[in-house]
Amino acid sequence: MNKQDIAAILEEIAVLMEFQGENPFKIRAYQNAARSLEDLNEEEITELVESKKLSSVKGIGKGLEEKIIALYTDGKLPFYEKLKKSVPKGLQEMLAIPGLGAKKIKTLYDELKIKTIPQLKKACEEGRISELEGFGNKTEENILRGLENLKEYSKRTLWWEAREIVEPILEDLKKLKGAEKVEIAGSLRRKLETVGDIDILVASSKPEPIMKWFTSQDWAASITAKGKTKSSVRLAEGMQIDLRVIPEEQFGFARLYFTGSKEHNIRLRKIANEKGYSLNEYELSPSDGKNKSPFPKNKKNISEADIYKALGLAYIPPELREDRGEIEAALKDKLPELVEFDDIKGVFHNHTTASDGHNTLEEMARAAKDMGWDYIGIADHSQSSYQANGLDEERLIEQIEEIKKLNRSKKNIAHIFSGTECDILNEGELDFSDDILKELDYVVVSIHRRFKMDEKAMTKRIIKALEHPLATMLGHMTGRLLLRREPYAVNAEKIIDCAVANGKIIEINANPYRLDMDWRLWNKAKEKGLLTSINPDAHSTEHLAFVEAGINVARKGWLEKDDVFNTWPLAKVKKFLKDG
Repeated sequence: MNKQDIAAILEEIAVLMEFQGENPFKIRAYQNAARSLEDLNEEEITELVESKKLSSVKGIGKGLEEKIIALYTDGKLPFYEKLKKSVPKGLQEMLAIPGLGAKKIKTLYDELKIKTIPQLKKACEEGRISELEGFGNKTEENILRGLENLKEYSKRTLWWEAREIVEPILEDLKKLKGAEKVEIAGSLRRKLETVGDIDILVASSKPEPIMKWFTSQDWAASITAKGKTKSSVRLAEGMQIDLRVIPEEQFGFARLYFTGSKEHNIRLRKIANEKGYSLNEYELSPSDGKNKSPFPKNKKNISEADIYKALGLAYIPPELREDRGEIEAALKDKLPELVEFDDIKGVFHNHTTASDGHNTLEEMARAAKDMGWDYIGIADHSQSSYQANGLDEERLIEQIEEIKKLNRSKKNIAHIFSGTECDILNEGELDFSDDILKELDYVVVSIHRRFKMDEKAMTKRIIKALEHPLATMLGHMTGRLLLRREPYAVNAEKIIDCAVANGKIIEINANPYRLDMDWRLWNKAKEKGLLTSINPDAHSTEHLAFVEAGINVARKGWLEKDDVFNTWPLAKVKKFLKDG
């Protein structure tokens, strides 16, 4: 096991012990050990495990040392397995409900013998939860709302995870004899932040063996439909995959039809009808007996671009097919030239082992260089984010000096900009003094607590922070965690106007669970002149790849290269940050 896996298990043990009403000092010991472990790099852990000196690390005692060594070497811990079995599975599942922590769940179990989610829902509907001391009507309402959200979340999968699921399946399909073309469609191809199912299209004149292969794979937990040209399977995780096999000459029509949103497709069919054609997933054909086919007789492989052209439209990228103005723009041939992954020159809002990241400064800078980037901004958490091992002023100054030293070195790393992810405090004040903030190249301002303020108060809080002369950009504007936590209430329009008026950047947080600011807000924000930075919010070198998910958001939001701060070359970025 690596340190992230071990730290996660230690945190889980702490939660399970809390369910059991264990001594708070014991619980805290596991939490502290998890944080101490995360502060070490893998080489240090290996050395300490081999020399059996883990207990020399602050926060890790002899008893915990033995448990960590067992997990590190064997990947198993009988104590942990026994503890998991001692806590009803239903109680552990309740942790996914927003606002319900281990203490409250334990109270529900002790007082009302609730140990499953259905029992919890019934108790709320009967008003029994609100009668408990420390709960009340508001808590009961929040639990019911959380249960409803949980139900909706279970129907969707993050784009990032769905893409990882489908890629090996696509590769295997491409190897099958007779599979001429293999492509994804649907919301996954449109790059929606979450998807309900996965659509795969295969061009072939021999669908039977392809269908037989698809419905006989180990990853297909159940077969929900099986036909000659369409089959559906459900994975163990719950996601459904639909496979359609289409003659090659119809492939372009099918790909267009099964990619566009319902609203986009309705608009296309209407345009076709107005021109005397009928458009469906098989063809674009004359509908009034007067028109001829819009395509040459000898043209067999008709592409999506050919179909759009026949309708008098410029080719519309899949990400824009949402009926949000793309049809009108395509009619005038005024679609944006969307930003590409290769346009990115560097990234901001990244964390290191100094706070809650898993890699050192140098490792992050080297990984950025390996990505082909010229620069990386480090923005570890500020002092109020104690849960994330936030840096105090002394540690931040030490980090600034370390960054300067690395930038002066001849090492093959990206240029490092010194920054901070500075907490926006309760009334909009920042977590560090101006004297400290002046020493940094840039400042990301973010909210990490008090999410339940009303819209007016939260908006005022964020605007005050954005108006601070030393703030550079706003991090994860709404605090949402897709399929986990709803966004806090904000007036997005007022925040956007404030950022534009003050020359501030609002990031696209590319963490697949965040993707915040939402793509639906970016087209209008772009028109107002708002600049973004696509930031991975990376807590490890691997997380730098999250930028791809941020590019999806930017493209769905109609953004071009010039709208994205971190497409700028190093010299231009340096000048902007220095002048700002």
